[in-house]
Amino acid sequence: MSGKNGPSDPPKAKQARFPVVPGVFDLSADPPSMQEVPDLDACTALWDKYCMPAHIRDHSSQVALIVATLGAKAADLGARISRPVLLAGALLHDIAKAYTIEYGGSHAQFGAAWILRETKNYRVAQMVYHHVHWPWGVDIFNDVALGPLLLVYADKRVKHDQIVGIEERFEDLFRRYGHTETARLLIAESKEQGLQIERALSERLGVTVSEYSFDCRRLV
Repeated sequence: MSGKNGPSDPPKAKQARFPVVPGVFDLSADPPSMQEVPDLDACTALWDKYCMPAHIRDHSSQVALIVATLGAKAADLGARISRPVLLAGALLHDIAKAYTIEYGGSHAQFGAAWILRETKNYRVAQMVYHHVHWPWGVDIFNDVALGPLLLVYADKRVKHDQIVGIEERFEDLFRRYGHTETARLLIAESKEQGLQIERALSERLGVTVSEYSFDCRRLV
């Protein structure tokens, strides 16, 4: 992040009205009018453009590993989800994190606005917009909700660049950010949603997700 004015492109985005990311989209496929989902090279290029620091890239890569692993298992069991959308959403979910640490604001909102501007893909933008909290309930057997819920959960399993259990992840969050009663309440709500998703995923996938370390790229 260069200087107090930050990179030239993101500060302009800060002054603009955020594009609305409405509703809940079916992540099984994009209509022909949508641009292609950004692949790994395109996501890396966006990391560079928006000055994503190395430690956030490492974090995002670990989150993407979890999403890809769980998404593959779900697809094998018949879930209708787009693996490219899942991967792009996971890789790009924290693209605005460093910017908002320095300048303020919601990294989920900024990130979704930037991704929508760059890709014109509402499904990837939705993944980014809702990766902190999913507001429609943990309906893990609904394929429309499954993709975003995978990302919400995966982000809650990665502390910095290490895959850990939810308890360890949230001990760190309480220590670093739980300085007010309001902050502690929000963190506790986020933890509870993560645990709800974990239990629901275990039921749908037929594995104990909490005990899986993701050291390998398959569920056992």
